[in-house]
Amino acid sequence: MLASSAAGAAFDAFLRETAPASRQRPAWTPADGPMPTLYLSHGAPPLFDDAGWIQELFAWAQALPRPRAILIVSAHWESAPLSLSASAPGTPLVYDFAGFDRRYFEMRYATPDAGALAARVAAAMPDTEPVHQHASRGLDHGAWVPLKVMYPGGDVPVLQLSMPTHDPERLLDIGRRLRPLRDEGVLVIGSGFMTHGLPYLTREMVFEGSVPSWSADFDAWVADALARRDVDTLASYRSKAPAVQFAHPTVEHYTPLFVTLGAATDAEQPVQTTIEGYFIGLSKRSFQAA
Repeated sequence: MLASSAAGAAFDAFLRETAPASRQRPAWTPADGPMPTLYLSHGAPPLFDDAGWIQELFAWAQALPRPRAILIVSAHWESAPLSLSASAPGTPLVYDFAGFDRRYFEMRYATPDAGALAARVAAAMPDTEPVHQHASRGLDHGAWVPLKVMYPGGDVPVLQLSMPTHDPERLLDIGRRLRPLRDEGVLVIGSGFMTHGLPYLTREMVFEGSVPSWSADFDAWVADALARRDVDTLASYRSKAPAVQFAHPTVEHYTPLFVTLGAATDAEQPVQTTIEGYFIGLSKRSFQAA
């Protein structure tokens, strides 16, 4: 069990000392051009105890214009047909974790109405990809944990899109259909974790920071393919990626990457890695694409 009387102390310090700078972030305008697309390794509640990771995520968001809205696909909502979270303002969060301090089950992230974005997403999908609108499902921790750090004011409308499949081509196509939203100031995010072999973590990895070879090897393979923007190789991860059975015994934390890449447009430009390194042996690699 992970619990502490000082749970979230790093996040509290961030809110006092750093987060107020988000109020000076300029809002997106058409002159900025399309918003980039992001893939982030999202973390669970322990992210709120990691001052370095908090600063990395916040600095990333600060380097971007403040989006008009955010559409996020999380590893923690696998649902078909394609579904959207509730768009009403202040929808309660989903606390889809266990074993953490009570504080994390009491956190809130009351974002504005996202009804206009919900309508745009539904209209972007073909008849063969119908969209179901949930009336009460809120954001899960793959969405609200990183966004509370990146956009601590909760002043940007946020909508979550489910993953109806893990097929790379279908996810790429969903991303392609979301591309026009970027021209309207919408930030499209795929939220996962670049390696996620939780069953194979040892005490040394969790408490001493050692990195297993399966995590390092998979991360290096992804980094090389991303540098070449080789989507075909990334999509062939089941046969080409080293140690995939350990890095991703289930693949839901990897496949949001394909929505990110599908929504990107500039195939000639390499992606920009914004965060790298490891957390309890797992790769935090996160990137943005144009």
